[in-house]
Amino acid sequence: MQEEKNIDLLAEHYKGVISLLGEDAEREGLVLTPHRVAKAMRFLTKGYNENPEEILKKALFKEDYRQMVIVKDIDFYSLCEHHMLPFWGKAHVAYIPNGHITGLSKIARVVDVYARRLQVQERMTLQIKECIQRTLNPLGVMVVIEAQHMCMQMRGVEKQNSTTTTSDFTGVFNQAKTREEFINLIR
Repeated sequence: MQEEKNIDLLAEHYKGVISLLGEDAEREGLVLTPHRVAKAMRFLTKGYNENPEEILKKALFKEDYRQMVIVKDIDFYSLCEHHMLPFWGKAHVAYIPNGHITGLSKIARVVDVYARRLQVQERMTLQIKECIQRTLNPLGVMVVIEAQHMCMQMRGVEKQNSTTTTSDFTGVFNQAKTREEFINLIR
């Protein structure tokens, strides 16, 4: 009930935006657009209503495995908080267990939770790393994200082939040898 109310309120705002852009919000092709955009935005920002730590805890298992676990090439889509334009790419996540592992799909779900918020790539990288470190308490975590940003490609500097890479790490990934092993395994 509250969700429907939120969508209706958002739709009213989008109807105003369409009018302010100089369009006729009552035109046949645009009549339902505010409602469609409102529903799309609620979906694209659903990460605000999800708890990534709880996702990891739902599939937490005791295991005496202390080698690198990598989930790579995790596709994601997000919205830049500065322009609300899409950015998308791949996340590569590694951790070295310290008595507990989690379901592999849960790592991808954590990426999605943070991606489905208004974001900057740098913060998203940090949030994924911190969540896994806090929840699993592994010997170390490393996250690398490679993304393309529409705010750079279709406006502003208009650099269509640019890619941004961010990384962050904890624990044993502070050792260059361990980081290098991860980088070699994701390439």
